[in-house]
Amino acid sequence: MNARYTRKPRRGMVAVAIASVALFAAGCGAEEKPSENKPAATSAAPQQGASATQGSPEAEKPTETLAVLKGQKGVELSIHSAERDAGGFLTIKGQLTNSSGSSVLLPVEMRGDETEVVKHGLTLGGATLVDSVGKKRYYVLRDTDGRPLTTTGLDSIGPGKSTDVFLQFPAPPASTTEVSFQLPTFEPATLKLS
Repeated sequence: MNARYTRKPRRGMVAVAIASVALFAAGCGAEEKPSENKPAATSAAPQQGASATQGSPEAEKPTETLAVLKGQKGVELSIHSAERDAGGFLTIKGQLTNSSGSSVLLPVEMRGDETEVVKHGLTLGGATLVDSVGKKRYYVLRDTDGRPLTTTGLDSIGPGKSTDVFLQFPAPPASTTEVSFQLPTFEPATLKLS
């Protein structure tokens, strides 16, 4: 008889202890202030993989457009920046936009026709920069596995939607201030380099 009475208080004490720990943990979480070291959430495009800002209202609107290249079926590429960095690279950022009223499959020609690039899916790997003064053509950089350093996983864009994109090239010499940007199936455009 004694054993039966001693079990119930133990169960009650365990339940009270678990509830106390749960309340303590919940209370600590509620009082936690955001750390200044945590990065703020952004709506920028990912460096690799399909981009995520398709038509989202929170997407940051670019402040400047350097060029707009017209493609097929109402697809346009707006270039917002072409910046050199200290590592000897030139990074181009922009948006692919579908201005038509229906979903559009992006042309496979955009990826180029090099064997190493083709096996990595639909990208902007076929893009080139042409320095007509220096008589040089620059191709999108590749990593050691042959993947182009550009937005990957592109396939289609819904009606009225946009997708952030980037491309990385070797930087032309500092004396080169202007290049022609070319992407298969799009009109070429002249870019001023910063």
